[in-house]
Amino acid sequence: MNSLKTLLASTALLLAIPQSAQAEILIGFVTALSGPVSSIGIPNGKGIAAGQAYVGEIDGEKLRVIQLDDASDATASTRNARKLVEQEKVDILIGTSGAPQTLAMATAAVEMKVPMIAVSPIAPVSPGEGGPWVLQTPQPTPLLVQGIIDHMKAKGLKTVAFIGFSDAFGDLMYNSLEQAAKTADIKVIANERYARSDSSVTAQVLRAVAAKPDAIMLGGTGTPGALPVIALSERGYKGPLYGNHGMISADFLRLAGKAANGIICPTGPVTAAEQLPASNPIQKVALAFRAAFEKANGEVPTDSFSSYSFDGWLVFADAAKRAMATAAKPGTPEFRTALRQALFTTKEVVGTQGVYTYTPADRHGVDERSRILVQIEDGKYKLLP
Repeated sequence: MNSLKTLLASTALLLAIPQSAQAEILIGFVTALSGPVSSIGIPNGKGIAAGQAYVGEIDGEKLRVIQLDDASDATASTRNARKLVEQEKVDILIGTSGAPQTLAMATAAVEMKVPMIAVSPIAPVSPGEGGPWVLQTPQPTPLLVQGIIDHMKAKGLKTVAFIGFSDAFGDLMYNSLEQAAKTADIKVIANERYARSDSSVTAQVLRAVAAKPDAIMLGGTGTPGALPVIALSERGYKGPLYGNHGMISADFLRLAGKAANGIICPTGPVTAAEQLPASNPIQKVALAFRAAFEKANGEVPTDSFSSYSFDGWLVFADAAKRAMATAAKPGTPEFRTALRQALFTTKEVVGTQGVYTYTPADRHGVDERSRILVQIEDGKYKLLP
């Protein structure tokens, strides 16, 4: 009897002691594992896996990812975001692949008042009540395109034609080109578009070449981005060809082949990590990313998309650590708010693509340190001065 009383008393005492049960921090991740944007979405997923291998917990709290495939469809992106928030009760959203899909997901995140890290470039979304909820890791398109215009101006080029996607990403690229070109006295003399699902861009290429531009800029990404490159090569185009960060992809290189030689692309420092000076703080993180990627995926990274999601994970982990210092607990609206506030007070977080400092007025968080120019040479990216 005395033993039973002692056991009951001990149990009551244990129950009375505050327990430090691990309330997992839940991350809802949406990407395109199928469909036309999967050449971006699959690397995005591998980047998140690398992030988990690099940082797996915050102050003893485990980080658990719930991943959903949106099949490259914007409607599914929205549906997945809602499912993750309303059913799974995630603390933050990360995603997705492609500008239209990411924009749809971001709109839902703002409506549900859940912080989100976009890993594809998007146009601004309505900030919502009390300020913004969505930031992004990809460099702002105008910053990248400015690098192209600076290079064109240095070479004395006066006209440029554009061939790009007929979607939100294509609009971002073209609008950035037009804006930067005006300040450099360079004329945009053609604006040709095609769908990601198109199998031919012959007509667009013929019209662009007929305009006799000094250079052509490409606004496509991944495997669909190779179509105009191949078509231009087949028609003997020998002029300067400028790409974008979405062409830093093994799939693009495989499909474009030797036709890609000579293309100049603005991209992030991770693309040429070994070629950066040792004094550049990004080099150390970029090389650490490659090691984490290989550990998580059993292969080395051969794209730029995985590094954007990896950087998103780094930014999230930094913010989560500061959010955990508040009284808010994961799984609550209070924690989401604390996490959002932490995200938009991020300062000098070194990633693979840049050094991130976010404010409510700056959802991009990067400066010129996030841009380099590379030239494709036989399947490799050579850092340009």
